[in-house]
Amino acid sequence: MSKRVLIAQIMHETNTFSRLKTDLDAYRRRYLLFGTEIEPYFRGTRTELGALFDLAPRFGWTLIPAVAANATPSGTVTAETWERLSGAVIDGAGASGPIDGVVLALHGAMVTETADDAEGELLAHLRAVLGPDVPIAITLDLHANVTDEMAANASAIVAYRTYPHIDQYERASQAAELVRRAMAGEIKPRCTVARRPTVDGANSGITQDGPMVALLAQADRHEAEPNVLAVSIHAGFAWSDMADAGPSVAVTTDGNNPHGRAIAEDMMDRIWATRAERTVRLLSLDEAMAMARRPDNSSKPLVIADTTDNPGCGGYGDTTGLLRAMLDAGLTNACFAPICDGDAVEAGRRIGQGRRGRIRLGGKIDPAFGAPIEMEGLVVSLGDGKFIHDGPMHKGTVMNMGPSMTLRFAGIDVVVTTNRLQATDRQVFLSQGIDPKTKSVIGLKSSHHFRAAYQPIAREVLVVDSGSLCSHDLGRFTYRKLRRPVWPLDPSA
Repeated sequence: MSKRVLIAQIMHETNTFSRLKTDLDAYRRRYLLFGTEIEPYFRGTRTELGALFDLAPRFGWTLIPAVAANATPSGTVTAETWERLSGAVIDGAGASGPIDGVVLALHGAMVTETADDAEGELLAHLRAVLGPDVPIAITLDLHANVTDEMAANASAIVAYRTYPHIDQYERASQAAELVRRAMAGEIKPRCTVARRPTVDGANSGITQDGPMVALLAQADRHEAEPNVLAVSIHAGFAWSDMADAGPSVAVTTDGNNPHGRAIAEDMMDRIWATRAERTVRLLSLDEAMAMARRPDNSSKPLVIADTTDNPGCGGYGDTTGLLRAMLDAGLTNACFAPICDGDAVEAGRRIGQGRRGRIRLGGKIDPAFGAPIEMEGLVVSLGDGKFIHDGPMHKGTVMNMGPSMTLRFAGIDVVVTTNRLQATDRQVFLSQGIDPKTKSVIGLKSSHHFRAAYQPIAREVLVVDSGSLCSHDLGRFTYRKLRRPVWPLDPSA
């Protein structure tokens, strides 16, 4: 008999220090789908839900899709929004017949107006509806803040193993296989999680070098051991002010196996010992511009990424520090993306495509991070801002930048969007008629995800600190709920 498996995705990485509330419209700007809307959107994509739709016929599953929702990281999720999203999952579990298993694609660092641990609350409610025996597997971003409640109510936790996140399909496949085996009575998966008094560590989750390389290799070795089903390493998300923010290791075993706890504690000892290691140096804007002005005969572009105004970390995406520095440096044959400013796009429409006019760009959400740039520019193109990812991340899915414009300021082509997003795909330029490979300098708003698409075409990659909301100097932020003492905020930790 076909097994009925509830599936859903609710994604949000909540920067609680952002002044932008996350409402249903914030989800609609990316995607917000229910029930039968979900499969046509995700089938054939390299995503978690794409994997589940591919596997269902092979496993003989009848899928019950509840909701697929993803919003660009921003501030606290409103109570109304959380009720709508979580309610869709609970309704799917209780109103559509018996459920044999569950696979959820979650982020793990979501904070709402009513729940600091949103995913933990959802799992507890789901467990109350389904009872103790229905297997529930969740996939998590490797920047999840994993709580005891999440581990207590999920049968299995499977985190991404790549940053940039290009293994979402594989991780969902792993989670689905655990649910399949549990429903067949082959295993009884149970989770445990360990932490240390640190809000930072594991080299911010970078998986190409540094501590995470050895940790992932260790996880592979443990997963080859009897009764160890999954070992998930989470670097945590420090910009969520909640009690358990920070690195963790979650281990899923067959039954309540004390070996799982020993593995988690040992690996957390390694994260604690290497918590200060960094493999990416953050440059000042002046340092980056000095390197950008340096003569170079390479035919490849220099890529400069602004990590502290990364919308993928909750940054506003409208600060002007890096763009202003590029203009002041007199860079030519350069491009920049994206800067979020719907008012500027509308001003460009009034000026008209192919015409010049004065534009006031960026710096409007929080003046503390820099004033707008106001100067004459050429409106090169106007469009709806939609494209399909064709790079390693989110391959096959639609991105909606909202009404967009390419604005030429001096020698720099700037992609201006209405919706906030980070640059993870070259289509952010190509869809606007700009080939980034032909530029001498590319400016981006992103921390690390950009590397999947841009590092292969770059002569060199620089990451800069423009002094914006996603600063790595955590002492700039006032934490009210984070457990204390905790490193690096407290010397005693």
